[in-house]
Amino acid sequence: MPVQITMPRLSDTMQSGTIVRWNVKEGDSVASGDVVADVETDKATMEMPVYDDGVISKIMVAAGQQVPVGTPIAIIAVDGDDGQAVAVASSPAAAQTPAAPAAASNGQSAPHAQPVPHAPHPTRAADSPSARVRVSPLARRMAEELGVSLDAIRGSGPGGRIVKQDILAAANRQPSAPAPAVLETRPLPAETALAYHAPLGAGSSEVTVSGMRQAIARRLVESKSTIPHYQVAMRVNMDPLLELRTMLNAQLEPQGVKLSVNDFIVRACALAMAAHPFFNASWAGDRIILHGDVNVGVAVSLPAERGGGLVVAVLQHANRKGLRDISTETRALAEKARTRGLGPEDMSGATFTISNLGMFGVDNFTAIINPPNSAILACGAAVEQPVVRNHQLVVGHEMQATLSLDHRVIDGAMAAEYLQTVKHNLENPATLLV
Repeated sequence: MPVQITMPRLSDTMQSGTIVRWNVKEGDSVASGDVVADVETDKATMEMPVYDDGVISKIMVAAGQQVPVGTPIAIIAVDGDDGQAVAVASSPAAAQTPAAPAAASNGQSAPHAQPVPHAPHPTRAADSPSARVRVSPLARRMAEELGVSLDAIRGSGPGGRIVKQDILAAANRQPSAPAPAVLETRPLPAETALAYHAPLGAGSSEVTVSGMRQAIARRLVESKSTIPHYQVAMRVNMDPLLELRTMLNAQLEPQGVKLSVNDFIVRACALAMAAHPFFNASWAGDRIILHGDVNVGVAVSLPAERGGGLVVAVLQHANRKGLRDISTETRALAEKARTRGLGPEDMSGATFTISNLGMFGVDNFTAIINPPNSAILACGAAVEQPVVRNHQLVVGHEMQATLSLDHRVIDGAMAAEYLQTVKHNLENPATLLV
């Protein structure tokens, strides 16, 4: 029987996905684990593998098209499938209702086609008891190791099969913390709608908003609307760090290691978080959750061909990692984000975020908190300028570091103490080597 590939749920908040490009064409042979398409979700552009061996007999959704999770997007013909079976599996009727026996030209009944889910109802297959017990061996082993109950999971794989991404998404949910509020979409008042639908002037154009950009917009509005932001800034003498970095990179060059300023910032913030627990915390309504693991998120910009926007790559247990490990892992995650797309395990669990526009020459800026974090650090460039050192006017490098904070969790005095620790770490960079 042909295997129907449906739009998978690649993140716990994904409702629909866009086929960015197909990596196969009709007639190509595929094996389990092959990446057949790149899919844009509400968080990132990610690879979509298949879980069966066969031949791509039909592609049902073109590149660039957005469809709900669970919508049939392609058909794999396995050994022994004939053209008629594939045609039945890919027909609109097969995607809507179980096929009824049809009268053949010889008067005999045609074979029954197995029911497949109707596109507007992507969760139907996953709601059935039989779908819940369909689980890949890897997902079953991961569920046992992580203590995840399979009964509560809706599978996003073919035919409702539970796959690795479903287990990771379930394991990363924090029942103790409230789920992010979903903004309700309401029609604009007539007078407001008129203002937004004014005729476009000469040379104007419209750009379709990607699913990821829509998700970024929702989260930023949610963050600014629900979190009482305030900012605290300090200037940091970067001369000692730049000198140490130059020396270390010269010594590490034969090993192919090149430390960035951002690597030092990540290390400095992670150590400061361990010393100031409320910077490793989340607001949970009637309580504050102090996290045990120090996981630092690093904002990564994506190229236009991957949908643009930002994703947050997460360095797990950052306070336990040295500069070399931080550098290697950050570069690997950034490269993966810009080429293949980050998986849910690469973007989950951040307890603090760093956004560094200094590498683009920005002197200073403020950032919006990434929920459920309680703080985000915005780092500007290390600018060469006249400064006063030891009562003398000299030329030196200074960087402005600006914290955006959740006032429900962190007050001003706590913010000042944390920034003082970060400043001390950066101005005394030898402490970051041990």
